[in-house]
Amino acid sequence: MNEHLPARRPDTALAPAYDPATLDLQAPAPAAVELAAERGPVVWVPDAYGRMVPMPKHLAPPPMPMPAPRDLTPLPLLDPIAQRFLAAGLGGGALAGGTGYGIGEVINAAAGFGSGAAMWIALAVLAWRAPARALTDGRRGSTVNIRKAVIKRSTFNG
Repeated sequence: MNEHLPARRPDTALAPAYDPATLDLQAPAPAAVELAAERGPVVWVPDAYGRMVPMPKHLAPPPMPMPAPRDLTPLPLLDPIAQRFLAAGLGGGALAGGTGYGIGEVINAAAGFGSGAAMWIALAVLAWRAPARALTDGRRGSTVNIRKAVIKRSTFNG
C-alpha cells in the first residue's frame, strides 16, 4: 500500500534529498474493458422528463401487455336481462291481479249462491206451510164477496 509519508529532515541518513509524491496516486487504476458482445441487450426507455435513456434490458420495467381487441358489435337498446326482469315483474303482477280478481269472483258467486239458495229455501218453506186452499184455483174453496155501499145525501137548509 502506498501511503504518503511526510518528508524527513535532510539530516537523517535515510531520507533522500528529493522526495516527490508518488505517481500512483494520480494514475487511475487499470479499468476493466467491456466488450459489446459481453454486454447484455440495451433498451431505450423514457425517463421522468420524457427523454429516452438507455437501460439494460434485464433492469427495464416489463413491457405493457397488449390489450385484447374490443368487441365493437352494437349492443341492444335494452339489456336482455333487464327485459327479462321487466317481463317477470309485469307477468307476475298480471298473474297476481288475475288471481285476486278470480278469487273475488268465486267468493261473490258463493255469496250470491248462498243468498239465492236461502231465498229459494224460504219460498219452499212458505209454500209448504201455506194452506192448501190458498194455493188452489178457488173451485173447492169458499169465496166471499163483500160489497159495501155508502149513500150520502147532503141537504142545504139555508
